[in-house]
Amino acid sequence: MKQLIHSANLKIHSITTILLVMGLSSPGQAEIVSLESSNIDDVLNEAGVALVNFYADWCRFSQMLHPIFEEASNIVREEFPDTKQVVFARVDCDQHSDIAQRYRITKYPTLKLFRNGMMMKREYRGQRSVTAIADFIRQQQVDPVKEVHSLEEVISVDRSRRNIIGFFEKKDSNNYHTFEKVANILRDDCTFLAAIGEVSASERFSGDNVIYKPVGESAPDMVYLGSLTNFDLSYAWTQDKCVPLVREITFENGEELTEEGLPFLILFHVKEDTESLEKFQHEVARQLISEKGSINFLHADCDKFRHPLLHIQKTPADCPVIAIDSFRHMYVFPDFKDLAVPGKLRQFVLDLHSGKLHREFHHGPDPTDSTPGQEENEAASSPPESSFQKLAPSETRYTILRRDRDEL
Repeated sequence: MKQLIHSANLKIHSITTILLVMGLSSPGQAEIVSLESSNIDDVLNEAGVALVNFYADWCRFSQMLHPIFEEASNIVREEFPDTKQVVFARVDCDQHSDIAQRYRITKYPTLKLFRNGMMMKREYRGQRSVTAIADFIRQQQVDPVKEVHSLEEVISVDRSRRNIIGFFEKKDSNNYHTFEKVANILRDDCTFLAAIGEVSASERFSGDNVIYKPVGESAPDMVYLGSLTNFDLSYAWTQDKCVPLVREITFENGEELTEEGLPFLILFHVKEDTESLEKFQHEVARQLISEKGSINFLHADCDKFRHPLLHIQKTPADCPVIAIDSFRHMYVFPDFKDLAVPGKLRQFVLDLHSGKLHREFHHGPDPTDSTPGQEENEAASSPPESSFQKLAPSETRYTILRRDRDEL
């Protein structure tokens, strides 16, 4: 009997030890919320800030991160005890592959930041240490809205940045709370300022209002005309102003842009060639504004991104060059001069979405592109040519970005 009791005690001790190691026992352990399909939306929507660890049990780096993530959670919880202000959560991607697919998780572990249920573009890329993760969360708690105390401060804002300025009667109002919520989400893309009370009186002749001061000293202000309490409208308007339609891709933001999960339409141009960039921006705005959200419009420095150019059989001497980078291949726009041809750039993008570029990449021009009898004659005189330059399958963007960065 004593042996049985001793054996049972050993088992209990072993189980307790395992639970302690896993961080699932003892009141002092971290409060890491396990997310699954049944609770993920509720947990994330109710959290001001949520840091989510997407992991796989078989991954050694995931295993190494668990105790660090839990200790960081303990430290943050002491500083921010409100359980809805900051949430640390995790997703077992093997058990919940639907969630991993929903958030485009392709490597483990991945730490994603959410605000009020909305996933931020920039995932956590800092050191995987307790101090670094805790500091990251502290930074996220800093108020993104700077209060100005005179209209002179509004007039003298830095016009090299995009500025969103709100004029409010008081802070404790639905108008201001919506403004603050939008600012929290777009804090990395715009500078947010607020004039409150008497300071803003002269600008509130018809009530609270919000304006956008674009880049450039001579650029005119734009006024938000929608409901100040409607978050969806406010966010859509502000995002449109803060996030350029055509963004620059760099070594610093390349992986972040890739993780947005959209193919790239890229203009490769010499940095000093602002004329080509302006033409590209103009045609994207004119022809492709309806495609925003289905493809990312980008521009890249030819000299820095020499390897992607070589990969598509081009050099900086060939710039400006327009290309689409999908997750599988790269396709080159026939001629930069065709940019001004009405609908040409738009059709190039539509051919990507329809699968035409992919089909032609492997099989040559679609038969429907040839008139009756023409295909036979052309085949006899020359090899089939696609409507774009045929290229070898592309490497992953991560490889290209890393290689270019290493070669600099």
